[in-house]
Amino acid sequence: MKTRTLGKCGLRVSALGLGCMGMTYAYGTSDHAANIAVLRAAFDAGVTFFDTAEMYGPYTNEKLLAEALGPIRDKVVIATKFGFAIDPQSHATAGLDSRPEHIKAVADASLRRLKTDVIDLFYQHRVDPAVPIEEVANAVADLVKAGKVRHFGLSEASAATIRRAHAVHPVAVLQSEYSLWVREPEEHVFATLEELGIGFVPYSPLGRGFLTGAISKDTQFEAGDIRHGHPRFEQKNRAQNIAVVDALTAIAAARGLTTAQLALAWVLAQRPWIVPIPGTRQLGRLMENIAAAEVSLNAVDLRQIEETLGRVGVAGGRNTEAAIAYLDRSGH
Repeated sequence: MKTRTLGKCGLRVSALGLGCMGMTYAYGTSDHAANIAVLRAAFDAGVTFFDTAEMYGPYTNEKLLAEALGPIRDKVVIATKFGFAIDPQSHATAGLDSRPEHIKAVADASLRRLKTDVIDLFYQHRVDPAVPIEEVANAVADLVKAGKVRHFGLSEASAATIRRAHAVHPVAVLQSEYSLWVREPEEHVFATLEELGIGFVPYSPLGRGFLTGAISKDTQFEAGDIRHGHPRFEQKNRAQNIAVVDALTAIAAARGLTTAQLALAWVLAQRPWIVPIPGTRQLGRLMENIAAAEVSLNAVDLRQIEETLGRVGVAGGRNTEAAIAYLDRSGH
């Protein structure tokens, strides 16, 4: 597995990471033993960057990583997140909470669940408009000084918020949704990241599975799958979005690639400081994704992809209104 450095912070990881959310959260039921097997196979194949959060489960995702990665903890980078209020009884998400005392309590709890002495990368999961970002940065800086956290990250933050946080404590990484069909970071944050030397970690680089070509007009999602109600998966938008994927599949086939490999190779080609974190619970999909790290797209390939996307537009918003409401739009 090739490696990449996430900006100027010196955090060097595998060129592809593994997003672990779907193993315990958001995509329906899964098999614990199979998840453990996929996590260990990922490491054996060269993946050293694993992404989790307290709210994935909640809590169970961090415990899963502790079980799977414990024996090789010193050889991997684990990123987790704070920033949501979680009801202690129902475990339901109850809004945002990035108060400094809450951040520090979450860090201690995550350390216990992960069974580790230090969190490699600690993201603010979503920007909390009720708490100045300077207070958030100072709280994480305290955790860094205490040896509990190595690097500070933000997720779905605007350029203005990134600058304010970075002025207090270095922001190592920004994580936001980015893929062939979600391109906003190019316009809103890439220039800022490059200027400040901040790495970028795209989540959902495969469009929540749509960009793999596995979604058809007849695909049904089980209860608990967040793709229920997602605009791009609604039947009224599926036909057009399948046409987009079919066009990409034709380009991929000409290169001897799968659609997912083309989509991941495209993300990797955008900047050298980008490390996507596709998620999967299937060993076959894992190995397919990992192979994309060896693919180099040339200028002709990239131009053909852009022309295709320009000709066949994507239908539907990038997420539900409820999810969009949590995004930081300050300074856009």
